Amino acid sequence: MGDSDESTLTRLGMDRPHPARVYDYFLGGKDNFAVDRQAAEHLLEAFPGFRTAAMSNRMWMHRAARYVAEQGVTQFLDIGTGIPTSPNLHEVVQETVPAAHVVYADNDPIVLSHSRALMTSRPEGRTAYLDADVTDPQSIMGSDEVKDLLDLSQPVALSLVGVFHYLPDALKPYDLVKELVEPLASGSYLIFSHCTPDFAPDLWEQAIQVYKADGGDAQVRSKEEVTRFFDGLELVAPGVSAPFRWHPDDETEALVAKRTFTDISCSLWVGVARKP
Repeated sequence: MGDSDESTLTRLGMDRPHPARVYDYFLGGKDNFAVDRQAAEHLLEAFPGFRTAAMSNRMWMHRAARYVAEQGVTQFLDIGTGIPTSPNLHEVVQETVPAAHVVYADNDPIVLSHSRALMTSRPEGRTAYLDADVTDPQSIMGSDEVKDLLDLSQPVALSLVGVFHYLPDALKPYDLVKELVEPLASGSYLIFSHCTPDFAPDLWEQAIQVYKADGGDAQVRSKEEVTRFFDGLELVAPGVSAPFRWHPDDETEALVAKRTFTDISCSLWVGVARKP
């Protein structure tokens, strides 16, 4: 392989697994590379529940986004959006609020190319796609896309779904959430989910080591640690909970009855909170 080929792989992020593409693989998608599939299979060997966790996380995101839209919020900022898998966040919220504005942000060029090609807003609403990293909040909040589509003097729903377990403490994740929430108006919401080792600590310790060995980085957190991300905000009942216990619908309850969704297989803490 020549230098130009290697630089292309690096530019496209194909030289190491990317969270969005690994997540896509767990959801049964096709938009991933060999390096992502290899990492995903290694993770499944260490913790077989990853596919179930991904499914429960996405189903919960739909319910959480719908809930916030039903509270009258018409603006959404989805950071770490992942590869489009219909229904996407804007499709969910525009069913309730057709004129909703949604800004998507991700740091994977593959995600952005698919987003621009596949995600089209209803005529009444608007969507935009931003190439940015959650570790640089100012580049997101100061972007033209956010300035054009979101009125920060009015409530905004900030979606950070399945993102922060990829940020170790060295990156100061709690400070990052505060920087993203701080400019938002009263009445805004935080939609947040995070993997946890609480129900299967030995399996998760092994899974994290496997992921790091494949070139990724991650840090799962306890319920207490996840709850800290909501400091200063008012949690919506039932508070920080397993995804399948947060306002479950019929489909979710059916999967719980089948024992598909369990604390161990999902291994997530989720929550929605309002900024006072």
